This record gives sequence, structure tokens and C-alpha cells, in this order.
Amino acid sequence: MTGGAGFIGANFVHQTLATRPDAEITVLDALTYAGNEESLASVRDRIEFVHGNIADAPLVDDLVQKSDLVVHFAAESHNDNSLSDPWPFVQTNVIGTYTLLQAVREHDVRYHHISTDEVYGDLELDDPERFTEATPYNPSSPYSSTKASSDLIVRAWTRSFGVKATISNCSNNYGPYQHVEKFIPRQITNVLDGVRPKLYGAGLNVRDWIHVDDHNSAVWAIIDGGELGQTYLIGADGEANNRTVVESVLEICGKGKTDFDFVTDRPGHDMRYAIDSSRLRTELGWEPRYRDFRAGLEATVQWYRDNEAWWRPQKDATEQAYAKAGERTL
Repeated sequence: MTGGAGFIGANFVHQTLATRPDAEITVLDALTYAGNEESLASVRDRIEFVHGNIADAPLVDDLVQKSDLVVHFAAESHNDNSLSDPWPFVQTNVIGTYTLLQAVREHDVRYHHISTDEVYGDLELDDPERFTEATPYNPSSPYSSTKASSDLIVRAWTRSFGVKATISNCSNNYGPYQHVEKFIPRQITNVLDGVRPKLYGAGLNVRDWIHVDDHNSAVWAIIDGGELGQTYLIGADGEANNRTVVESVLEICGKGKTDFDFVTDRPGHDMRYAIDSSRLRTELGWEPRYRDFRAGLEATVQWYRDNEAWWRPQKDATEQAYAKAGERTL
């Protein structure tokens, strides 16, 4: 698997080893700022870890030919960073995916591609519709456009070359091991540090939140039973606007609901994401464990309380970057 030291990937490693103890896992990760080998410390002796880049064709080819399955989590994924420097997103999300596909094509290895609902653009707040597998792509940022590109490359390699692939597009994840630059962990760690959270615009942007464990259980459902060449959307019916999330974090931490500050909105900020995961549930029988977003958020706050040693080394650099940007981005 690629990106196994990142947020979702590390949780996938932990979940897989807990539920499939006979699995033999090789993690390929470039250990960029968003990758943290400490996220795998407790299982380090049970996996093979390779420090390398998914765009390194000889390395990728060597690893793929020894594998039965490739699960591709690795990605540059922070919207704000893509606005300031798009090139790493092109290199990782497009060229890296191409490199992996060439290797699985050569060695006839099963491949699953992790993607995002952001490839579909956004919805109006009062739109009754949700994203489905048939929703046209309409990405808004360099990040989402490079993920859309990678999805289309997978589809083309499946159709043109017979690559045995599936794709999943998931809504916003939250949970343990998420970098403190991201929305929910930044709010949590700010509050724990006695710092008032920062909220974009009016805070009305809606995201469809899903606990990372539910995302990863859905990935395994698709790998085990999904139809090759098909796309499945993963969501847990967790729509909430950003203001509600911040107010909930403050309440859980024993603070006042209004103890936050508004900052200038992000350019091109998508308004609403919403996932229709009925195909996944109907065809594969998958259901989320965390049906109550508030309960999942409480568990996540507690994890950050208990694991300051994990997130503290990232915190200062993250806040310095936001301060340098004038708190324009979040």
C-alpha cells in the first residue's frame, strides 16, 4: 500500500492488522511533512516499510511484482497548499498514479484507487441532491483537479489495458493520526492549547464527515466484493457545516460555543459536499459504525488529548505557516 504513514493510510494499516492478522503489508511512503512514521510505531515489527516515492518507477515495479494487491492512498491532499504550489500535486497525484498503474498492468496485480468527493465540485446549500457515481466531474482546485485526473487515468487503464481496478471516492475523514493542518485536528489542538479556533467566512460550508475507520472498512468491502472497473462512493450521512463542527469541539472541550474567530474565506471554497453511498450499501452490504458524528468527534477529541506526544512536534510549524499566510487559509 502507498501512503501508509499518512492519516487514512496509517489507520488502514492498523485496521487491517487487527482484522486480517495473516495479511503481509508493505508500506511505501515518501515521508513528506504529512507522513509520520510514528503513526506506525506500534505495528512497525509487523510490516515492511519502504521509504520511497510512488513516481520512482524501478522501485514501484520491484514492489508491485511481489504483491497480490496494491491499495493506493498516497496523495498530496491539502487544498490550501495546492493553491500556493500546485506542482507537487501534479507530480504525486498524476505522475505517481500513472507509475503505479504501469506496474500493476505489467504484473497483472489487483489495484484499488483511493479518491475524494472533491472531484465532483460542490453543491448548493439548498440542493436536495447528493453526489453519486454518475455525477460529472467539476473540480475546483489544483488538488481536486489532480485527483480527478488520477481517477480518469485509472478508468482509462482499466478500459484500454484491462487493469483489474476499482475506485472509491470518499467524503471528509476525521479520526486519529490526522495532521494538525487539517480542519478538525487543528480546531481540537488549538482549543487544547487555549487558542481560539479560526473559522473561514461565515462557517456555512458543509462537509459530509466520516470516521476514518468507517472509510477503511468500506475500502475492504470494495476490494473483497466490488465489481472490477467500477467506482463506489463512501459516505456516512454525516453532513455538518464548519461552524457546527467548531462549536461542537468547543463544547466537548468545556468551552463556550462562541469562543472562536472568523477569518477571510479561502479562494474558490466549495460550499457543500454530500455523498450518496447507496450503491456501496446495497451491492456490498456495507454500513458505517459511527452513525453519530458527535460521538465520533468526542472519541477523536479524546485521542488528541491522549496523544499530545504525537501531534505536538507538528503544531508549531503548522501555526507558523498559517500566521505567515495571514490566516487567509484554513
